[in-house]
Amino acid sequence: MNYFKYSILILAIILVSATGLKSNPPMGRTFGAGIMIGEPTGLTAKIWASNSEAFAISVGNSYLGNLRIGVDYLWHFNAFNSQVVSLYAGPGVAVGIGESGGWWYRNENKVWFKEANDIGFGVRGLFGINIIPRNTPLEFFGEIGVMVGVLPATHTNAEGAIGFRFYF
Repeated sequence: MNYFKYSILILAIILVSATGLKSNPPMGRTFGAGIMIGEPTGLTAKIWASNSEAFAISVGNSYLGNLRIGVDYLWHFNAFNSQVVSLYAGPGVAVGIGESGGWWYRNENKVWFKEANDIGFGVRGLFGINIIPRNTPLEFFGEIGVMVGVLPATHTNAEGAIGFRFYF
């Protein structure tokens, strides 16, 4: 438990100390679209609200449901003092529609079953790294996070994805 507390404290110190260090969208463009592979797998878009804040949207297949739509609010910080590589973190929400990927054990029937078609809702927190090569309208990213499913039942899921976006 102490390791968890120290990890949270170190992450908070990094975030607070890096708030003055800003990232920039590729070539000053504010809208990018692309693909991501992982959790979820599908399409992604990003809209920069400022040099350090953005909204990321994902539509694809996920553990939460056959179709998952997610929105994340991201704070970017230039922890490496680089014009190419920066980190980001933020909260998000996701809605899944259709059969989820979870297999559950029902003790009274002593059988494994897959959840039925339903609408799922979850909140998540994520941490990622993005690489924006100089003089290109591209962004490459990798992220990890934790999803806490709220509906139809409470569960957690570790998430991770890699992808790229082209900026228009």
